[in-house]
Amino acid sequence: MKASGKVSIALPTGVLMPGALRLLARAGLARLSADQVGRQLLVDRPQIRVILVRPADVPAYVDHGAADLGIVGKDILWETPGAHYELADLRFGECRLVLAVPLASGLDGPETWPPLLRVATKYPRTAGEWFEARGQSVEVVLLHGSVDLAASGRTLKENQLRITATLGVSTARLIANQASLKTRTDAVQAAVGRLREAASA
Repeated sequence: MKASGKVSIALPTGVLMPGALRLLARAGLARLSADQVGRQLLVDRPQIRVILVRPADVPAYVDHGAADLGIVGKDILWETPGAHYELADLRFGECRLVLAVPLASGLDGPETWPPLLRVATKYPRTAGEWFEARGQSVEVVLLHGSVDLAASGRTLKENQLRITATLGVSTARLIANQASLKTRTDAVQAAVGRLREAASA
């Protein structure tokens, strides 16, 4: 249940959490360290209620009204479009969704792809649409875990892989519940304005 007049925001645990906490502090909404948050699921501050959830769950919390706002990676939104509004690129947490092959592979650009390409990914919707847009038949094998996304490139080097294509670039995004924007306009829009300002500072 949301506190009256208090805006709730779903923050992702994991790699985006430090950047999200810094953004809340810059926006003057809440000063929280990762140590303060610890393993708590809810943290109340005078202006805001912070709900900590798995990154993939942020859109669901926002879509179903458990949170007014959410901070989530664009890569999650590629796979789960949902019913929320995407309001702002928050300009942190950048990584790329890449197509990688073993160093010794003969695969490179589209001219080297076989009639049916098999791709293993944790982003089946995104990968399928990307290849379909290029007229390439593809069999998508769903994987789980830390695959596909490249930030530093270290994992690729350690596994002797090379990038042959970039399917997209992901950064943290601010999303909002549709009903919250319509029924709690002043409080939610004030928080959105401060977060946007902090992101562009």
